[in-house]
Amino acid sequence: MQFAAGGGDGVDFFQVVPVEAARTQFLASLGGRLTGVEEVPLLQALGRVTAGPISALFDLPGFDRSTVDGFAVRARDTFGAQESLPAYLRLAGEVQMGRAPDIVLKAGEAARIATGGMLPAGADAVLMLEHSEVLAPDELGALRSVAPGENVIRRDEDAQAGGPLLPGGRLVRSHDLGLLAAAGVTRLAVRRRPRVAVLSSGDEVVPPEQQPAMGQTRDANSYALAGATVEAGGEPILLGILPDRYDDVAAALRSAVSTADLVVVSGGSSVGTRDLTAKAIAGLGQPGILVHGLAVKPGKPTILALAGQTPVVGLPGHPVSALVIFQLLVRPVIRTLQGLHPDAPAGPILTAELGRNLASAAGRLDVVRVTVRTEAGRLVAEPLLGKSGLLSTLVQADGWVEVPEAREGLRAGEMVQVHLFLR
Repeated sequence: MQFAAGGGDGVDFFQVVPVEAARTQFLASLGGRLTGVEEVPLLQALGRVTAGPISALFDLPGFDRSTVDGFAVRARDTFGAQESLPAYLRLAGEVQMGRAPDIVLKAGEAARIATGGMLPAGADAVLMLEHSEVLAPDELGALRSVAPGENVIRRDEDAQAGGPLLPGGRLVRSHDLGLLAAAGVTRLAVRRRPRVAVLSSGDEVVPPEQQPAMGQTRDANSYALAGATVEAGGEPILLGILPDRYDDVAAALRSAVSTADLVVVSGGSSVGTRDLTAKAIAGLGQPGILVHGLAVKPGKPTILALAGQTPVVGLPGHPVSALVIFQLLVRPVIRTLQGLHPDAPAGPILTAELGRNLASAAGRLDVVRVTVRTEAGRLVAEPLLGKSGLLSTLVQADGWVEVPEAREGLRAGEMVQVHLFLR
């Protein structure tokens, strides 16, 4: 159920909301907010988002250059050439790499050139080495004709001075770094990574370096969620473990909201006498809790809230549930805050044949971990069925399959979309 904005300290137990409806409302509540801008060195820009368009200061590559080893020629001097009737050209010299050639080709002349070499004046094409025959130290036979511009990159073919190199709102990839480096861009303005405050809650949770007593468990969620935050392009801030005391939980959340772009707290979002997280989130201020409860398995007791302008997500305590909801709802927020489209998948998506029947309840989105194998030349997605407290099922999985709300299950042999985890 959707809570009225600015709900009070009393928080009723949830009634579930469809995942897509909750996601749409939650992203819309951000109101187009973006993180700030910072300038970083080129190598640090990998995986960052450009804050605005980046333009070329000059033509790129800046001169006409050969794409093959061969001979710079005037294309018209090769027209009609073939193996049985070569076009004979005089060798006027050789282009030196890294230097502007002092050769000026005249009619019927050619110059030896290597890949990347600058075309001499008068040349407009390059004859590949394998389509030529050196007949004498100063004589060449062209065994085929070439067209103007063939095997040549023009001086402004990669980029024109003043023209675009990268648009704003672009996730910088490795090949983008190459283009920027070639254009002499050594620093660029990018969106600041969203700061994501990560907290775990519960008296039974202890730090991973501590030996847990009977009934206690080490904090896996903070570290898994921090890793997922990095993969999504955010900057995790681990704020530790919250005890089951309302004043402590409320104070920690207020501090997190004041310093982070997004707050994620796991545990304490389900029903029970010791459930304090929902009450503490509701007390953070307007507009308050937007959604408490999703029509999804795993992850039903999720909380989505907005404290002032800071989104807050209360995740279930079970690791699988927490990470599933992170992919469905938290990752899109991290992308949106950087100006990226929220719908881009976290990893590749492939089509595979379902290996066994999957039961589901209509009206609920089921997210099922799967392994992917090759069997008789086809891809098979095999469900890994396990409880939401078992991290090992995530570690073993290659990705996940979604059973839509409108379906009551999937049959073995159906073709399904597998969302692969990052590798």
